[in-house]
Amino acid sequence: MPRIAEVRDAAEPSSEEQRARHVRMLEAAVELATEKELARVQMHEVAKRAGVAIGTLYRYFPSKTHLFVAVMVDQIDRMGTGFKKSAPPGESPQDAVYNVLVRATRGLLRRPALSTAMIQSTSTANVASVPDAGKVDRAFRQIMLDAAGIEHPTEEDLTALRLLVQLWFGVIQSCLNGRVTIPDAESDIRKACDLLLVGLSHR
Repeated sequence: MPRIAEVRDAAEPSSEEQRARHVRMLEAAVELATEKELARVQMHEVAKRAGVAIGTLYRYFPSKTHLFVAVMVDQIDRMGTGFKKSAPPGESPQDAVYNVLVRATRGLLRRPALSTAMIQSTSTANVASVPDAGKVDRAFRQIMLDAAGIEHPTEEDLTALRLLVQLWFGVIQSCLNGRVTIPDAESDIRKACDLLLVGLSHR
């Protein structure tokens, strides 16, 4: 039977003080998951490092899955901000999306334990009980739409990007497991962009 905490809605910070605590909890989770694998990260350690009561941590993140899916959302938001600042002009949609995915890949692989924790949590999260799982998909899709310069995507566009993200997550997981080298991963991502996003160049 699942724990009650795992099916309870997470609270949202509503004041500056609550938002500051929320950030500290995410940062503490990032630090701990960078140091050791997800199974060894304990919620009481996160609360202690963030300087909050364990009850406060569980109010915002009812389970470890909630916590690391929220970390994934935060990391994608940070990626998106960085990409917008440095996106070169004049790229084709395929090249623009490819470059975003490669930069994201390299960023994730710099902290493999953390990336494994985020991807493992996100891939097993049910969006009905962990709503932030849906935010991960939407946020990353928007980053790619922005990179490709598409303001009004068609259903075909959205399907292509959804398939690309699913493939990309698989490639990342294979890299983290040591089954695919980074050059091979980047080559696979290049091929996927060329095959799946060919229609985007006509938008």
